[in-house]
Amino acid sequence: MVLDDLGSSLRGTLDKLRGKSRLSEEDIEEIVKEIQRSLLSADVDVSLVMELSDSIKERALEEEPPAGTPARDFVLRIVYEELVDLIGDSTELPLEEQTILLAGLQGSGKTTSAAKMAWWFSTKGLRPAVIQTDTFRPGAYDQAEEMAERAEVEFYGNPDSEDPVEIARKGLEETSEADVHIVDTAGRHALEDDLIDEIEQIEGVVEPDTSLLVLDAAIGQGAKEQAQQFDESIGIDGVVITKLDGTAKGGGALTAVDQTDSSIAFLGTGEEVQDIERFEPDGFISRLLGMGDLSQLAERVERAMEQTEMEEDDWDPEDMLQGQFTLNDMQKQMEAMNNMGPLDQVMDMIPGLGGGIKDQLPDDAMDVTQERMRTFSVIMDSMTDAEKEYPKAIGASQIQRIARGSGTSEEQVRELLQQYKMMEKTIKQFQGMGSEKEMQRMMQQMQQGGGGGGGMGGMGPFG
Repeated sequence: MVLDDLGSSLRGTLDKLRGKSRLSEEDIEEIVKEIQRSLLSADVDVSLVMELSDSIKERALEEEPPAGTPARDFVLRIVYEELVDLIGDSTELPLEEQTILLAGLQGSGKTTSAAKMAWWFSTKGLRPAVIQTDTFRPGAYDQAEEMAERAEVEFYGNPDSEDPVEIARKGLEETSEADVHIVDTAGRHALEDDLIDEIEQIEGVVEPDTSLLVLDAAIGQGAKEQAQQFDESIGIDGVVITKLDGTAKGGGALTAVDQTDSSIAFLGTGEEVQDIERFEPDGFISRLLGMGDLSQLAERVERAMEQTEMEEDDWDPEDMLQGQFTLNDMQKQMEAMNNMGPLDQVMDMIPGLGGGIKDQLPDDAMDVTQERMRTFSVIMDSMTDAEKEYPKAIGASQIQRIARGSGTSEEQVRELLQQYKMMEKTIKQFQGMGSEKEMQRMMQQMQQGGGGGGGMGGMGPFG
């Protein structure tokens, strides 16, 4: 994921302080140089890197760490606070009627972002509409219409018109009952005068409450000039950073935020309409430094459970804490996990599991785990209802039949059944817990890796 290399590098730098209770000036000099290298490698602008590293150095030299605080934790807090201060607050987007104008170069992800943002607003109880004004790029209308359909939001565009300003005007009229209007504009391969002129005319018609600049996370050093020109033309209130699921460095987008004196509104984290996050600086930097993001994790869990329950109305995740845990329950758990997004993103949000632990895993570990879950799901689809309700009765002949029917091996079927037993054991330990004290003891035991089934392996199909 974008900025993973930056996060890994920063964490590696801070880990050099482990075991130290006091910091010498030489320690601080070395750490600051490492931080500079990490930020520059991530394509953060040089002047911004120097400003940030100077602040970190000054605070580390002048501030007195609280009694008993290890050197690493002291510097970690300073780096965290300075990075949060650099990025600033999240762009203000009230949950009320408003018009949002999207600008950016061709290929930045504006059309996809428009549908994703509309979907996000719809989950907050508002009625959004996407207005597509791009008459320059072939296929822009069809893509926007398809994305809006996937997001299940209102859409307006006119593939027969060559006047983007008129499309914008008509679009506002045709979608007048919507609460939130998201106006997608055209882009070019480079920032040209005719593009700026077109966006300025559209802005004059729609009179947006907020103008957002959409930037590909891979933009690099070119972000600075691009952000300046868009800001001078229409004024930029916030930035949407797209394609954060790629391998780009991402620092250029952070530079653009500072350059326009704006903030970040949304992060695009994948290809589906649901792959969008409202940007929260505290959680984002916390994740970057391997400290987790419980707020974003809770939102994803809630969304995933809602989607899973909508698909299967008679399944209640609380039921498995009351009665027998079946393979049906396990399959629904895996569906909910898939609905939360890529596993590496979810791990980043869990304190103690992202960051340092993920750095130690093989590069393909998350892909292997996700593939394993898909294989388990295919195997369960080849089982009868009776087998899923009472998997303990599955014998050798049934394992052979299930393997043939699912196109998998008998060994993979046995792996699934073994994983089920581990999860069942963990669930049983939770069942019937009478006191809050006992629950706390169990949670503490699991965090230490001693809770039934071996920590992570006992809680899900990770093994």
